[in-house]
Amino acid sequence: MAKQVWINGELVPAEKASVSVFDHGLLYGDGVFEGIRAYHGRVFKLASHLKRLYASAAAIRLEIPYPVDELGQAIRDTLEANQRQDAYIRLCVTRGSGPLGLNPFLCKRATVFIIADTISFYPQELYDHGMEVVTARTIRNHPDALPPAVKSMNYLNNILAKIEAIDAGVLEAIMLNHEGNIAEGTGDNLFIIRDTAGGEQELVTPPPSAGMLEGVTLTTVLGLAQDAGIQTRRCDLTSKELLSANEVFLTGTAAEVIPVTKVDGQVIGSGSPGPVTLRLFKAFHDLASGEVPED
Repeated sequence: MAKQVWINGELVPAEKASVSVFDHGLLYGDGVFEGIRAYHGRVFKLASHLKRLYASAAAIRLEIPYPVDELGQAIRDTLEANQRQDAYIRLCVTRGSGPLGLNPFLCKRATVFIIADTISFYPQELYDHGMEVVTARTIRNHPDALPPAVKSMNYLNNILAKIEAIDAGVLEAIMLNHEGNIAEGTGDNLFIIRDTAGGEQELVTPPPSAGMLEGVTLTTVLGLAQDAGIQTRRCDLTSKELLSANEVFLTGTAAEVIPVTKVDGQVIGSGSPGPVTLRLFKAFHDLASGEVPED
């Protein structure tokens, strides 16, 4: 069966789905998007993703020409048209076509398209044994330059750090912010597990002020940890704290939950996926697969 793409209100064969060369999304990275997963025919955390999409659009004064419910149904229609029970969904909203030049308000109507396909973000062996990452020299955009809460199409900052990772022979890099603290990966949020002064363990991830995107999977994992009685904390993290952690893992819609066992050539913890990481990995997959109710 030929792939179908939903674009501007209709489903069309993928090879006929096109965006104008005058679209500001193409010319200037002027647009927003969401990566969403479907498991067993159920769109995971759809409301959270759509809420973030509309918030991102509002932040850059981009009007989405469809109400939330209609766009949600369009996602389901795209899944059905492609006969996908398990899928990675890319929902994009560009500024639309307009004359050359930066003025976004000369674009008459946003372009909206939805792709439902498969994705393999990292090889399975990295989930089983852990992955190695490096710290990028490319720092995360300053939050006053490009608000981290906006999931925009302008990903060049992330791509430059991703190139560093690939050049180093690994698949992911950790980006620092302008203060030298941990921000996030090129496409994932970061968590560490460390000991507290009281001898317990806590799960720590940077706060939004660190210049990171507030991931839907990040929020989900924090909730799962709290439900499991694991202490959680949002605070700035240094590279030193990252290297001395008991466990490290990354989260994201595409990556889900993946352990990190080596950073900049240094082994983290035991060098294998840790017990807290594995516990949260299972809890996430139980939730995503529908084995436990989703709120």
